[in-house]
Amino acid sequence: MINAVLVFNNSGQPRLTKFYTQLDTSVQQRLISEIFTLVSHRPNSACNFLPLPPLLASSSKSPTPSQPHNDTPSLITYRHYATLYFILISTSTESPLALLDLIQVFVEALDRLFENVCELDLIFNFETLHAVLGEMVVGGVVVETGLDKVVEGVRGQGKVLKRPTGDGRGGGLGSGFAGFRAVGDGVWSGR
Repeated sequence: MINAVLVFNNSGQPRLTKFYTQLDTSVQQRLISEIFTLVSHRPNSACNFLPLPPLLASSSKSPTPSQPHNDTPSLITYRHYATLYFILISTSTESPLALLDLIQVFVEALDRLFENVCELDLIFNFETLHAVLGEMVVGGVVVETGLDKVVEGVRGQGKVLKRPTGDGRGGGLGSGFAGFRAVGDGVWSGR
């Protein structure tokens, strides 16, 4: 099960926070800060998996310690694209490689919908960001990973706003692999 989906910029400002597990707001905010600190201080050559900080792991333990609890959040999976970190908090029952693929499909869907997506698209069109996530994950369970189906579903909802053409903006979240840039290759320019 996916317990949370987080998107941060390089400065630590959250662009998306979606929790599928009930937590107090104070715990959520401390957790967001702690996770960003952990992820942002890792070198680019490090793997994209981390154990969950004790803050959340201790707050969601099973009531009876003798019983194993598979729904306990235990893993952080993340990817860094240009100016954004895409982070998933999940249980041990989820495959970390499948979660990396889920992040890739999420970013590719955003790139298709916004035609070279950048951080500003996520800020000003947060409805589309939530619609894409809603097409892929419902209640913490992955329901769709087909890129074409996700994009089609969001377009069918009418949640995608067209950006004015000729806005002079370059540098989205990617190039090199299906339109994606590796970390550090691009910086989005303002509108």
